[in-house]
Amino acid sequence: MKKLTFYPGCSLHSTAAEYEESTRAVFEALGYTLEELDDWSCCGASSAHATDHYLSIALPVRNLVLAEKRGVEEVATACAACYNTLRKADHAVRAGDPAAVEASESMVEIMGRKYDGGVRVVSTLELLARPETLAAIKQKAAHPLRGLKVAPYYGCLLTRPPEAVAFEDPEQPVSLDKVLAAAGAEVVRWSWKTECCGASLALSRPEILKELARRIIVAAREAGAQAIATACPMCHANLDYRQSEIPELKDNPVPVYFMTELLGLAFGLKKAPTWIGRHLTESRSAVRSFLPAGKVGTA
Repeated sequence: MKKLTFYPGCSLHSTAAEYEESTRAVFEALGYTLEELDDWSCCGASSAHATDHYLSIALPVRNLVLAEKRGVEEVATACAACYNTLRKADHAVRAGDPAAVEASESMVEIMGRKYDGGVRVVSTLELLARPETLAAIKQKAAHPLRGLKVAPYYGCLLTRPPEAVAFEDPEQPVSLDKVLAAAGAEVVRWSWKTECCGASLALSRPEILKELARRIIVAAREAGAQAIATACPMCHANLDYRQSEIPELKDNPVPVYFMTELLGLAFGLKKAPTWIGRHLTESRSAVRSFLPAGKVGTA
Protein backbone atom coordinates (compact mmCIF):
# COMPACT_ATOMS: atom_id res chain seq x y z
CA MET A 1 0.00 0.00 0.00
CA LYS A 2 1.24 3.48 -0.88
CA LYS A 3 1.13 5.97 1.99
CA LEU A 4 -0.27 9.49 1.67
CA THR A 5 -0.13 12.16 4.35
CA PHE A 6 -3.71 13.38 4.62
CA TYR A 7 -5.11 16.66 5.92
CA PRO A 8 -8.86 16.12 6.46
CA GLY A 9 -9.93 19.56 7.68
CA CYS A 10 -12.91 20.38 9.85
CA SER A 11 -15.77 19.62 7.44
CA LEU A 12 -14.68 16.04 6.82
CA HIS A 13 -14.74 15.43 10.57
CA SER A 14 -18.24 16.89 10.92
CA THR A 15 -20.86 17.83 8.32
CA ALA A 16 -19.10 16.00 5.47
CA ALA A 17 -18.16 12.82 7.34
CA GLU A 18 -19.42 10.75 4.41
CA TYR A 19 -16.86 12.48 2.20
CA GLU A 20 -13.99 11.44 4.45
CA GLU A 21 -15.30 7.89 4.80
CA SER A 22 -15.78 7.47 1.07
CA THR A 23 -12.41 9.08 0.30
CA ARG A 24 -10.59 6.73 2.64
CA ALA A 25 -12.43 3.70 1.31
CA VAL A 26 -11.89 4.58 -2.35
CA PHE A 27 -8.20 5.31 -1.90
CA GLU A 28 -7.75 2.09 0.04
CA ALA A 29 -9.38 0.20 -2.84
CA LEU A 30 -6.89 1.90 -5.16
CA GLY A 31 -3.94 0.83 -3.02
CA TYR A 32 -3.38 3.89 -0.83
CA THR A 33 -3.31 4.38 2.92
CA LEU A 34 -4.26 7.88 4.08
CA GLU A 35 -2.23 8.76 7.17
CA GLU A 36 -3.80 11.69 8.98
CA LEU A 37 -1.48 14.60 9.73
CA ASP A 38 -0.80 14.54 13.48
CA ASP A 39 -2.08 17.52 15.51
CA TRP A 40 -3.60 19.30 12.50
CA SER A 41 -5.77 22.34 13.16
CA CYS A 42 -8.43 24.32 11.32
CA CYS A 43 -7.10 26.11 8.25
CA GLY A 44 -9.52 29.01 8.72
CA ALA A 45 -11.08 28.58 5.31
CA SER A 46 -14.55 29.89 6.03
CA SER A 47 -13.82 32.95 8.14
CA ALA A 48 -10.16 33.88 8.66
CA HIS A 49 -9.70 35.50 5.25
CA ALA A 50 -12.61 37.85 5.98
CA THR A 51 -11.36 38.95 9.40
CA ASP A 52 -7.55 38.93 9.53
CA HIS A 53 -5.11 38.54 6.63
CA TYR A 54 -2.29 37.45 8.91
CA LEU A 55 -4.45 34.82 10.60
CA SER A 56 -5.66 33.53 7.23
CA ILE A 57 -2.03 32.67 6.44
CA ALA A 58 -0.79 31.69 9.90
CA LEU A 59 -3.46 29.00 10.39
CA PRO A 60 -2.63 27.02 7.23
CA VAL A 61 1.11 27.68 7.63
CA ARG A 62 1.00 25.93 11.00
CA ASN A 63 -0.28 22.80 9.25
CA LEU A 64 2.35 23.10 6.54
CA VAL A 65 5.03 23.24 9.24
CA LEU A 66 3.63 20.03 10.73
CA ALA A 67 3.86 18.33 7.34
CA GLU A 68 7.36 19.66 6.71
CA LYS A 69 8.52 18.47 10.15
CA ARG A 70 7.20 15.05 9.22
CA GLY A 71 9.54 15.03 6.25
CA VAL A 72 6.90 14.48 3.56
CA GLU A 73 7.00 16.08 0.13
CA GLU A 74 3.22 15.97 -0.46
CA VAL A 75 0.19 16.43 1.74
CA ALA A 76 -3.20 15.55 0.26
CA THR A 77 -6.55 17.05 1.12
CA ALA A 78 -10.03 16.21 -0.15
CA CYS A 79 -11.70 19.49 0.84
CA ALA A 80 -11.57 22.13 -1.88
CA ALA A 81 -11.63 24.93 0.71
CA CYS A 82 -8.73 23.43 2.67
CA TYR A 83 -6.83 22.86 -0.55
CA ASN A 84 -7.37 26.47 -1.57
CA THR A 85 -6.27 27.87 1.78
CA LEU A 86 -3.19 25.68 2.14
CA ARG A 87 -2.09 26.31 -1.44
CA LYS A 88 -2.54 30.08 -1.14
CA ALA A 89 -0.55 30.17 2.10
CA ASP A 90 2.26 28.14 0.52
CA HIS A 91 2.22 30.42 -2.52
CA ALA A 92 2.31 33.53 -0.32
CA VAL A 93 5.33 32.26 1.61
CA ARG A 94 7.19 31.40 -1.59
CA ALA A 95 6.29 34.80 -3.10
CA GLY A 96 7.57 36.70 -0.04
CA ASP A 97 4.23 38.18 1.01
CA PRO A 98 5.05 40.22 4.17
CA ALA A 99 2.22 38.68 6.21
CA ALA A 100 3.24 35.22 5.05
CA VAL A 101 6.87 35.79 5.97
CA GLU A 102 5.78 37.08 9.38
CA ALA A 103 3.50 34.06 9.88
CA SER A 104 6.27 31.67 8.91
CA GLU A 105 8.81 33.35 11.21
CA SER A 106 6.34 33.33 14.11
CA MET A 107 6.23 29.54 13.89
CA VAL A 108 9.83 29.42 15.14
CA GLU A 109 8.66 30.53 18.58
CA ILE A 110 5.42 28.53 18.45
CA MET A 111 6.61 25.29 16.84
CA GLY A 112 10.38 25.44 16.82
CA ARG A 113 10.80 26.07 13.09
CA LYS A 114 9.51 28.21 10.25
CA TYR A 115 7.94 26.97 7.04
CA ASP A 116 10.55 26.61 4.31
CA GLY A 117 8.19 25.85 1.41
CA GLY A 118 9.13 22.21 1.16
CA VAL A 119 5.64 20.71 0.95
CA ARG A 120 3.42 20.36 -2.10
CA VAL A 121 -0.29 20.46 -1.32
CA VAL A 122 -2.33 18.25 -3.66
CA SER A 123 -6.04 17.78 -4.06
CA THR A 124 -7.30 14.22 -3.96
CA LEU A 125 -9.04 15.07 -7.24
CA GLU A 126 -5.65 15.75 -8.80
CA LEU A 127 -4.40 12.39 -7.53
CA LEU A 128 -7.44 10.56 -8.88
CA ALA A 129 -7.04 12.21 -12.29
CA ARG A 130 -3.45 11.06 -12.79
CA PRO A 131 -3.23 8.64 -15.74
CA GLU A 132 -2.18 5.65 -13.65
CA THR A 133 -5.00 6.24 -11.16
CA LEU A 134 -7.60 6.64 -13.92
CA ALA A 135 -6.51 3.26 -15.25
CA ALA A 136 -6.89 1.77 -11.77
CA ILE A 137 -10.38 3.29 -11.42
CA LYS A 138 -11.47 1.65 -14.68
CA GLN A 139 -10.11 -1.66 -13.47
CA LYS A 140 -11.79 -1.40 -10.06
CA ALA A 141 -15.17 -0.31 -11.45
CA ALA A 142 -16.88 -3.70 -11.20
CA HIS A 143 -20.24 -1.91 -11.40
CA PRO A 144 -19.62 0.93 -13.88
CA LEU A 145 -22.08 3.80 -13.72
CA ARG A 146 -23.35 3.29 -17.27
CA GLY A 147 -26.32 5.45 -18.15
CA LEU A 148 -25.91 7.83 -15.20
CA LYS A 149 -25.65 11.37 -16.56
CA VAL A 150 -23.53 13.46 -14.21
CA ALA A 151 -22.60 17.15 -14.24
CA PRO A 152 -19.06 17.61 -12.84
CA TYR A 153 -19.07 20.65 -10.56
CA TYR A 154 -15.69 22.07 -9.55
CA GLY A 155 -16.83 25.31 -7.91
CA CYS A 156 -14.42 28.20 -7.55
CA LEU A 157 -11.97 27.03 -4.89
CA LEU A 158 -10.21 24.39 -7.00
CA THR A 159 -9.49 26.82 -9.82
CA ARG A 160 -9.15 30.35 -8.39
CA PRO A 161 -6.85 32.19 -7.97
CA PRO A 162 -5.19 30.21 -10.78
CA GLU A 163 -1.64 31.35 -10.02
CA ALA A 164 -1.86 29.72 -6.58
CA VAL A 165 -4.24 26.77 -6.80
CA ALA A 166 -5.05 25.63 -10.35
CA PHE A 167 -3.48 22.31 -11.37
CA GLU A 168 -5.21 22.42 -14.76
CA ASP A 169 -7.05 24.91 -16.98
CA PRO A 170 -8.94 27.16 -14.52
CA GLU A 171 -11.72 27.94 -17.00
CA GLN A 172 -12.22 24.49 -18.51
CA PRO A 173 -11.00 21.90 -15.99
CA VAL A 174 -11.42 18.27 -17.00
CA SER A 175 -9.99 16.24 -14.11
CA LEU A 176 -13.35 15.46 -12.52
CA ASP A 177 -14.80 14.74 -15.97
CA LYS A 178 -12.09 12.12 -16.49
CA VAL A 179 -12.58 10.54 -13.06
CA LEU A 180 -16.34 10.20 -13.54
CA ALA A 181 -15.88 8.83 -17.07
CA ALA A 182 -13.38 6.27 -15.76
CA ALA A 183 -16.09 5.07 -13.37
CA GLY A 184 -18.43 4.58 -16.33
CA ALA A 185 -20.65 7.64 -15.89
CA GLU A 186 -21.87 9.75 -18.80
CA VAL A 187 -20.39 13.22 -18.24
CA VAL A 188 -22.65 16.02 -19.48
CA ARG A 189 -21.31 19.17 -21.11
CA TRP A 190 -22.33 22.37 -19.39
CA SER A 191 -20.94 25.87 -18.82
CA TRP A 192 -21.46 26.19 -15.06
CA LYS A 193 -18.83 23.81 -13.76
CA THR A 194 -16.64 26.52 -12.18
CA GLU A 195 -19.30 29.03 -11.14
CA CYS A 196 -19.32 30.03 -7.46
CA CYS A 197 -22.26 28.64 -5.50
CA GLY A 198 -22.03 31.39 -2.88
CA ALA A 199 -21.59 29.06 0.08
CA SER A 200 -19.56 31.65 2.01
CA LEU A 201 -22.63 33.92 2.00
CA ALA A 202 -24.79 31.44 3.93
CA LEU A 203 -25.11 33.70 6.97
CA SER A 204 -24.49 37.19 5.58
CA ARG A 205 -26.47 37.14 2.30
CA PRO A 206 -28.58 33.96 2.10
CA GLU A 207 -30.80 35.41 -0.63
CA ILE A 208 -27.81 35.72 -2.97
CA LEU A 209 -26.60 32.25 -2.07
CA LYS A 210 -29.99 30.73 -2.80
CA GLU A 211 -30.15 32.34 -6.25
CA LEU A 212 -26.63 31.25 -7.17
CA ALA A 213 -27.41 27.70 -6.09
CA ARG A 214 -30.68 27.73 -8.04
CA ARG A 215 -28.98 28.78 -11.25
CA ILE A 216 -26.35 26.05 -10.98
CA ILE A 217 -28.81 23.26 -10.24
CA VAL A 218 -31.25 24.36 -12.93
CA ALA A 219 -28.40 24.59 -15.46
CA ALA A 220 -27.32 21.05 -14.61
CA ARG A 221 -30.85 19.77 -15.07
CA GLU A 222 -31.25 21.64 -18.37
CA ALA A 223 -27.99 20.06 -19.56
CA GLY A 224 -29.60 16.67 -19.05
CA ALA A 225 -27.83 15.75 -15.81
CA GLN A 226 -29.43 13.28 -13.42
CA ALA A 227 -26.91 14.18 -10.75
CA ILE A 228 -24.14 16.60 -9.80
CA ALA A 229 -20.73 15.48 -8.53
CA THR A 230 -18.41 17.69 -6.50
CA ALA A 231 -15.17 17.63 -4.51
CA CYS A 232 -16.11 20.49 -2.16
CA PRO A 233 -17.92 20.02 1.20
CA MET A 234 -19.15 23.63 1.18
CA CYS A 235 -20.53 23.34 -2.33
CA HIS A 236 -22.14 20.02 -1.48
CA ALA A 237 -23.80 21.38 1.66
CA ASN A 238 -25.13 24.41 -0.20
CA LEU A 239 -26.44 22.64 -3.30
CA ASP A 240 -27.80 19.69 -1.31
CA TYR A 241 -29.61 21.72 1.34
CA ARG A 242 -30.95 24.67 -0.65
CA GLN A 243 -33.05 22.61 -3.05
CA SER A 244 -35.76 22.22 -0.40
CA GLU A 245 -36.08 26.02 -0.27
CA ILE A 246 -36.41 26.57 -4.03
CA PRO A 247 -39.97 25.94 -5.29
CA GLU A 248 -39.02 24.84 -8.81
CA LEU A 249 -36.57 22.29 -7.38
CA LYS A 250 -38.44 21.07 -4.32
CA ASP A 251 -40.42 18.45 -6.23
CA ASN A 252 -37.85 17.84 -8.94
CA PRO A 253 -34.44 17.82 -7.24
CA VAL A 254 -31.05 17.01 -8.70
CA PRO A 255 -29.08 14.90 -6.20
CA VAL A 256 -25.57 16.05 -5.36
CA TYR A 257 -22.85 13.49 -4.62
CA PHE A 258 -19.27 13.66 -3.50
CA MET A 259 -17.11 12.28 -6.29
CA THR A 260 -15.83 9.48 -4.04
CA GLU A 261 -19.37 8.35 -3.24
CA LEU A 262 -19.95 7.68 -6.93
CA LEU A 263 -16.60 5.91 -7.19
CA GLY A 264 -17.62 3.82 -4.19
CA LEU A 265 -20.78 2.76 -6.01
CA ALA A 266 -18.80 1.87 -9.12
CA PHE A 267 -16.38 -0.16 -7.01
CA GLY A 268 -19.25 -1.95 -5.28
CA LEU A 269 -18.17 -0.81 -1.81
CA LYS A 270 -20.58 -2.06 0.84
CA LYS A 271 -20.87 1.23 2.73
CA ALA A 272 -21.73 3.35 -0.32
CA PRO A 273 -25.50 3.23 0.36
CA THR A 274 -24.91 4.51 3.88
CA TRP A 275 -22.97 7.53 2.67
CA ILE A 276 -25.64 8.46 0.17
CA GLY A 277 -28.36 7.93 2.75
CA ARG A 278 -27.09 10.89 4.78
CA HIS A 279 -27.87 13.49 2.13
CA LEU A 280 -30.70 15.98 2.64
CA THR A 281 -31.91 15.92 -0.96
CA GLU A 282 -33.30 12.52 -1.98
CA SER A 283 -30.30 10.80 -3.50
CA ARG A 284 -31.16 7.12 -3.80
CA SER A 285 -33.46 7.03 -6.81
CA ALA A 286 -30.91 8.29 -9.34
CA VAL A 287 -28.43 5.55 -8.43
CA ARG A 288 -30.80 2.80 -7.34
CA SER A 289 -29.69 0.46 -10.12
CA PHE A 290 -26.09 0.68 -8.90
CA LEU A 291 -26.84 -0.06 -5.25
CA PRO A 292 -26.39 -3.58 -3.84
CA ALA A 293 -29.61 -5.59 -4.06
CA GLY A 294 -32.01 -4.64 -1.30
CA LYS A 295 -29.88 -1.73 -0.02
CA VAL A 296 -30.94 1.85 -0.58
CA GLY A 297 -29.10 3.46 2.29
CA THR A 298 -30.37 5.01 5.50
CA ALA A 299 -29.54 8.29 7.12
